Amino acid sequence: MDIPLIEQIKIQARVLVPLVKALQAELGEERANALVRGALGAHYRKLGERWWRAQAGHDLGEKVASCFEAFAAGDALDYEVLQQSPDAFDVNVTKCRYARFYEEIGVPELGFLLVCSADFPMAEGFGADVRLTRTQTIMQGASHCDFRYSSKKT
Repeated sequence: MDIPLIEQIKIQARVLVPLVKALQAELGEERANALVRGALGAHYRKLGERWWRAQAGHDLGEKVASCFEAFAAGDALDYEVLQQSPDAFDVNVTKCRYARFYEEIGVPELGFLLVCSADFPMAEGFGADVRLTRTQTIMQGASHCDFRYSSKKT
């Protein structure tokens, strides 16, 4: 049985939120957050590598579209695909239940650290020729998240 990612995130938060708060109290917010980003970044980069290799799609657009489907499972995201081609995938996330969850538990800033900060390392795991640009997130108060994936070859 596959557990949707949104449910996995909620389960992980039970452990990670108190851990991050303890690290912040001990080390200061900046140092603790950098430590968490580094540790989780390495994990998400490897996850991205494994996920990318396992995809049946033949091009960047197909593979990233499949990734978004996984992140949206369980009604976690509403999103609009602006462009999908062999060399690009542009999408706006218009509703994010990850953000709502972290807001509900009173730590929206940790939602960005523990969820959104994974996006760039995971994209790095997709390979050296994949570039991600994102200028805003719902988690940080924007109206939408703007993900732009492209091939560095083009």
